[in-house]
Amino acid sequence: MKIDTSLSGLEDAPDHARRLEGLGVDGAFTFEGPHEVFTPLILAAPATTSLELATNVAIAFPRNPVQLAHQAYDLQLLSRGRFTLGLGSQIRAQVERRYGASFDRPIARMRALVGALRAIFATWEIGAPLDFTSEFTSHTLMPPMFNPGPHPFGMPPIAIGGLGPQMIRLAAEVADGLLIMPFNTAEHFRQRTLPAIDEGLARAGRRRSDLTVTGEVIVCCGRDDEEMETARAAGRWLLAFYASTPAYRPVLEVEGWEQLQPELNMLSKTDRWEEMPQMIDDSMLAALAAVGTPREVAADIVDRFGDRVDRVGFYTPYQMADDTLGELVDALGGAPGAVPS
Repeated sequence: MKIDTSLSGLEDAPDHARRLEGLGVDGAFTFEGPHEVFTPLILAAPATTSLELATNVAIAFPRNPVQLAHQAYDLQLLSRGRFTLGLGSQIRAQVERRYGASFDRPIARMRALVGALRAIFATWEIGAPLDFTSEFTSHTLMPPMFNPGPHPFGMPPIAIGGLGPQMIRLAAEVADGLLIMPFNTAEHFRQRTLPAIDEGLARAGRRRSDLTVTGEVIVCCGRDDEEMETARAAGRWLLAFYASTPAYRPVLEVEGWEQLQPELNMLSKTDRWEEMPQMIDDSMLAALAAVGTPREVAADIVDRFGDRVDRVGFYTPYQMADDTLGELVDALGGAPGAVPS
């Protein structure tokens, strides 16, 4: 089981990436937050030698497939073959109101985007004529001036982030990797995610080995009371934000907490953000996040995912101390039931 965690900051991304590599972390990812998702990886790539890099995720629909293809190609070059292009749909409100882009028919849009990327990569890699047309975009021109040619490290893999069964099935059907959304519980993973993976693989006639599955989890980890207080507070805030979103209600429904979603949504719409974290009680925190000392968190992660994922991604909504992260990496590597990376 390989271990990934988030790459923080912008100017300090190279230093942070080097520290993560030294701690034994296998991969680092960026997400769409206060900084552009690709730039920190551009800075981290030449600063490291073995750390795998990924967008987790780049919001797909506001971006053009040709632009995405060039960004992925160049990051694969800068990292010398260590980059994965992770794509996600986000939710309607964010795509339409923040990005000003179209969100209708997200499954069909994501399928078309991956198809367009595959076609563009094929043109560059083997010289196939570019001839891809969907109801969303059309790509039929690639003059030599704009063709970077075959990639010395191979075209980067494409992963799709998903939570709902339709996106999970699509990822298992057409992508190289699946990034399971971290707002999740062990029960939701077993009841909803695993069957959807199997269905998607069967639909495409693929084997489980054809898909790299990353089980992501919100981590609240500390070695003392002060660290744990910071971790729990940050975890409650992030979980309250996620739980207020209608698209994430199915996770709460599996646990019998569906009434929480409209209550939190109402608070968010009236800017009562400071009241939201207190609605995430200890049992919710424990089910929706891995909480405790490094050894306790490692045991929780193994219990959640076992041998059913290939990688695990830590979402830490606070700056975890390097020593704590190092202990967690060591504990997970030695935890009973963990699959060696």
